[in-house]
Amino acid sequence: MNNEIPLTKPHRQVAFLGPLSSMSDRSAVALVFVVAMFMDIMDGTIVNTALPSIGREFGTTNPAGLAWIVLGYLLSLAIWIPASGWLGDKFGTKRVFLFALAIFTAASVLCGFAHSVAELSLFRFLQGIGGGMMTPVGTAMLFREYPPKDRARASAILVVPTLLAPAIGPVLGGYLTDGLGWRWIFFVNAPFGLLIFFFGLWRLKEYTHHASSKFDPAGFVLSATALGSILYGLNQAEFSGWTSPKVLGCLSASLILGCLLVIVEQKKHDPLLALRLFRDPVFRVTNIVSVFSTASFFGLILLMPLMLQSVRGLSAASSGLTTFPQAIGVIVMSQVVRSLYPKIGPRRLLIGGLTIAGVLMLCLLLTTATTNLWVYRGLLFGRGMCWAFVFIPLQAAGFSTVQFADTGRASSLFSTQRQMASSLGIAVLITMLESQLHGLVHVASPAAMADLYNAYKVPFFWCAMFAFFGAVASLFLDDKKVLAVLHQKD
Repeated sequence: MNNEIPLTKPHRQVAFLGPLSSMSDRSAVALVFVVAMFMDIMDGTIVNTALPSIGREFGTTNPAGLAWIVLGYLLSLAIWIPASGWLGDKFGTKRVFLFALAIFTAASVLCGFAHSVAELSLFRFLQGIGGGMMTPVGTAMLFREYPPKDRARASAILVVPTLLAPAIGPVLGGYLTDGLGWRWIFFVNAPFGLLIFFFGLWRLKEYTHHASSKFDPAGFVLSATALGSILYGLNQAEFSGWTSPKVLGCLSASLILGCLLVIVEQKKHDPLLALRLFRDPVFRVTNIVSVFSTASFFGLILLMPLMLQSVRGLSAASSGLTTFPQAIGVIVMSQVVRSLYPKIGPRRLLIGGLTIAGVLMLCLLLTTATTNLWVYRGLLFGRGMCWAFVFIPLQAAGFSTVQFADTGRASSLFSTQRQMASSLGIAVLITMLESQLHGLVHVASPAAMADLYNAYKVPFFWCAMFAFFGAVASLFLDDKKVLAVLHQKD
């Protein structure tokens, strides 16, 4: 018997709402999750696209100042992602998720009405409060609806917003910014947020963990400061360099605070961060694999649009359309992975997917500044098919041996790891790119264009290496244990 109890009565069917009324609980959770996560993830890519327009309206071209529009959101995520598991267990996943969705939607509207970079950065911080809680709590709700035998199906649902949002974001952001103005990249969240809020209020079930512990203030403060320090340090490394006192100080502080966090949390009976879950070899290995795969995936997600726009001269919308086939590749292959996962387990799927993805990224080293765009589309489509073999079994296996009552805490840890891996991978790759671009002449000549293009090949190479590192880490995943748990609970 698990420690999670439903608190709400079954919903009543409403005839005039048709399919929405007869939708299963699983489908209702999936719909709410996909729309909310799509809004959250896409918002980041849209904002990056609109930063130049925002700077022009507010009369600033200082990259470090504009960076706070992004950094404010990231710092808020660092504070609230670790706490989200406890909040969901204590107050109920439905309440916390809808509260987070409401905060995110309201803050989006405030962002659209901002009158300065400072105001916009503040409202982005508020937006991050909602975004930081939505992802882990939404993931926990989704996995609680799916038993281990169906975790691959739940993971396939998770992949939809994770991959489609970064692909659509630049396209939509470009059209909105050019056509209606940058403020509409935030206003567009309002109707979707309101609709999904009221649908979730009607259809979501409430779960709470009746054995949830008291709030852990020490863990909350230490996790917020440790994660906030490393995110700030990684962000500033792009502008100040890795050897600047500010960056070194932040990274050193994050290391010290992180060690202190581990010591403090291990002494608590029921800490805010359930680090004990890493004693489970399956959960531990999948998180390690996720670090490398996340760095590789989101690294290229950033690098390709930069290259296509700065070197090839494409618009944000055209760049997004060029990279969009990657998302199509994932969707095409998702059904295949879902059927293979319960038969052969995650280990071989991960090794194969990451290895082939790495090889495809190495193929980018053979391209030139005049390569036909369809070559990129073909490579990215193939890479997308590979990532279906990575993200779906990675999430399904990662939660396969986690107890039902620990789903919320496990989701917080997994989300924290992915956020840190994404930020670290992007910071490292951007630093590599900047070092290659240093001293190059930005003029419109074939030789200069070739030099600029070749500068991107170093981070492209390391995106491939991150994938290979993930494949090596996958060798340590115990397929037998995952499959035994799956069939035991079938």
